[in-house]
Amino acid sequence: MRKAVRKGIGEEILKLADQDRDIVIITSDARGSASIVDFPKLFPERFVEVGIAEQSAVGIAAGLALSGKKPFIFGPACFYSARSLEQIKNDIAYTNANVKIIAVSGGVSYGALGSTHHSLHDIAAMRAIPNINVILPCDVTEAVLLLKNLVNEKTPAYMRIGRNPVPVIYKEEREFRVGKAITLMNGSDVTIIATGELVWNALKAGQELEKEGIKARVIDSHTVKPLDEKTILKAARETGRIITVEEHSVFGGLGGAVSEFVSQNCPALMKILGIPDEYPVTGNQGEVYKHYDLDAEGIYRAALEMLGKT
Repeated sequence: MRKAVRKGIGEEILKLADQDRDIVIITSDARGSASIVDFPKLFPERFVEVGIAEQSAVGIAAGLALSGKKPFIFGPACFYSARSLEQIKNDIAYTNANVKIIAVSGGVSYGALGSTHHSLHDIAAMRAIPNINVILPCDVTEAVLLLKNLVNEKTPAYMRIGRNPVPVIYKEEREFRVGKAITLMNGSDVTIIATGELVWNALKAGQELEKEGIKARVIDSHTVKPLDEKTILKAARETGRIITVEEHSVFGGLGGAVSEFVSQNCPALMKILGIPDEYPVTGNQGEVYKHYDLDAEGIYRAALEMLGKT
């Protein structure tokens, strides 16, 4: 089964808004991209459309939050993590305003639209700003349950989701908590830590390694900030080898967060898989994954290389 995370989020926010009159949505001409076209039809008095003006959207959301509302900003990750970064830093984070940014079409999910529409620096930028949690769900089940948690939490958050249908990893509801990673496979030979929609590829790589007699530990780090330090420390101690996987620059994202922590607490051999220091090749999401060894096969080969089995 495959389903776009943005569609699941769009459906769930309608249910939540029906139960909570404080929920307000602000968007910047992105109701279609964000799959929230039904919200203004059902709750027109709680929908703010600013046009192509992401900076204004952030300022309005901060004002609503400081007035006691629960604003959610919906819009492309590439624009909110660049054009309105100053407003996020000053209007939301500095005032600790309870704003949740649902950043859609993150990473390279816009595909052939190219680098202007890719968001490969957003994790690095957001995790360097105080007071903001950084969350990347891997599938629609996880995204919806984390969204439910966010409604009742007062900490600002940046949730980055993709655009295209992705496999459903979690078939049944379970407990998801911000800051608590999920171990999908246990193993003692190597640890693969992934975030966002690349968790599926990491899981497939772990399953292929298992066929070769290699016991890989696969971790879904849906929260990059705050990092689940306890789970990562345990993995570093027990496997001694860590591969991180992310749809982001190799600088400052999940790999940066993990290596910063591990190097100071339990040094381990590490490999960061992501987009190198270049503007990515043009292609659809799958083609870009394959080019940069972010598909299951590439992750599998990286693990074999780390274990000296190539």
